Amino acid sequence: MAIILFDFDGVLADTLEDTLNFAREACAQVGFECNPTPADLEELETMSVEDYGRQLEVPPEQMNEFADRYLQMFTQKPNPPKIFPGMEQVVTEAAKRNILAIITGNTTPTVQAFLKEHDLGNYVRLVIGVEQKDPRPEKIRIALRELGHRKEPAYMVGDSISDIRAARETGIKSVAVSWGHQSPSRLMMANPDFLVPSPQKLLELLG
Repeated sequence: MAIILFDFDGVLADTLEDTLNFAREACAQVGFECNPTPADLEELETMSVEDYGRQLEVPPEQMNEFADRYLQMFTQKPNPPKIFPGMEQVVTEAAKRNILAIITGNTTPTVQAFLKEHDLGNYVRLVIGVEQKDPRPEKIRIALRELGHRKEPAYMVGDSISDIRAARETGIKSVAVSWGHQSPSRLMMANPDFLVPSPQKLLELLG
């Protein structure tokens, strides 16, 4: 048995289009023009709303309002995000032998609506969202404590270099996925323990 911590956006949920559109709308609402592209996400050192805003050159005095409006759009979205094809099987099969949790820079209500929509709520033991005001490494530590981590293996499954670095800082294995918000070449710069090209390969790795 292992503890498996999943990132949400770009790993479980296909939110790229929302990530770009909601940032554009949030900028407009605070009176600032921006045109986000996937290249902006590729450049991020940490996959946080604040870093995203800085990449888009949101003025510091408008950053909090930008972040609030951006996250609110996810929470109020009528339909939860789509799940990446194959990830439903990864979650349901991995949960048979492991303990699963989600650590995300998105809101907990957004994740809960997604899990309900895709009938996955019973497979995920814990969700730690953006409401927990801690950096990713500390969120990992909190999750491991709450899940009763002792000596069993633990993995962080993410799509960003900050996920990989957080896993290394907390002493757990990092698994980078190739279908998320940052490219495989960008992810390899952070030296993940594993880089998987498909959900099928991820399931083979996690068992």
